[in-house]
Amino acid sequence: MAQEKLLEIKNLKQHFNPGKANMVKAVDGISFDIYKGETLGLVGESGCGKSTTGRTIIRLYDATDGQVLFNGEDVHGKKSRKDLKKFNRKMQMIFQDPYASLNPRMKVADIIAEGIDIHGLAKTKEDRLKRVYDLLETVGLNKEHANRFPHEFSGGQRQRIGIARALAVDPEFIIADEPISALDVSIQAQVVNLMKDLQKEKGLTYLFIAHDLSMVKYISDRIGVMYFGKLVELAPADVLYKNPLHPYTQSLLSAIPLPDPDYERSRRRKTYEPSVHNYGPKDQVEMREIAPGHFIHCSEKEFEQYKAQYNY
Repeated sequence: MAQEKLLEIKNLKQHFNPGKANMVKAVDGISFDIYKGETLGLVGESGCGKSTTGRTIIRLYDATDGQVLFNGEDVHGKKSRKDLKKFNRKMQMIFQDPYASLNPRMKVADIIAEGIDIHGLAKTKEDRLKRVYDLLETVGLNKEHANRFPHEFSGGQRQRIGIARALAVDPEFIIADEPISALDVSIQAQVVNLMKDLQKEKGLTYLFIAHDLSMVKYISDRIGVMYFGKLVELAPADVLYKNPLHPYTQSLLSAIPLPDPDYERSRRRKTYEPSVHNYGPKDQVEMREIAPGHFIHCSEKEFEQYKAQYNY
């Protein structure tokens, strides 16, 4: 049975200061699909464009070029406030910094209920408060927390409040922009496990943006690797970790430490040098499917080399 596409990204570009000497191609023509009920992990070093990709998908930035199709509808083509409001209810975001993403002057009940109020989801004050209490319980907090301010909570608790806020409007799709990077290691697993449980319970679809490769493997069904605005490899999580093809993916995976002293003493970090590709002006460099569901950004010559090297 074929998976149903929820999101289609087609040649998406996000250029800052276009046409100027200091133009930055933060996202430079990437394409991928996200299927209903799955988690797609997006990884890469700082500055590679992964967070900008998420923010462009949800329309925090207007795309320079390309398409974002959500349930077949062009996100960046929506103009009316009614259309945008409907779209914003279906797609929500969990932000990286649990300290900066919550208004310090608002009580937790009002932070969580903001989306409920905007979309008119509660008929009465009692209904509104019940929804807030239920959401707090869903993310592992209790109703006594509703009357507190954000500064009274730990980082992990604040991120749970952020998740509750995202869930308040019953979205189909959530973009999680490095949701655990600002948290202690002991809390990261709790937040990720909460997200996995919520996904099963509510049938959510995630774009999980991160730089922690071990955690991305744990939560993701498929993983995309970004480098300087380009998507260089996309594959099922297990396949990517067992058989990384692109030299940049190999360099990222070689940097993952393991709790094994013998392995760590002998581990050799691979360094990625873009010059290894040696592309000429006539080389057509694009994403090519080397095996079912496994795509790599390469030239035709490199594609044949990869197939010979890995017996594809």
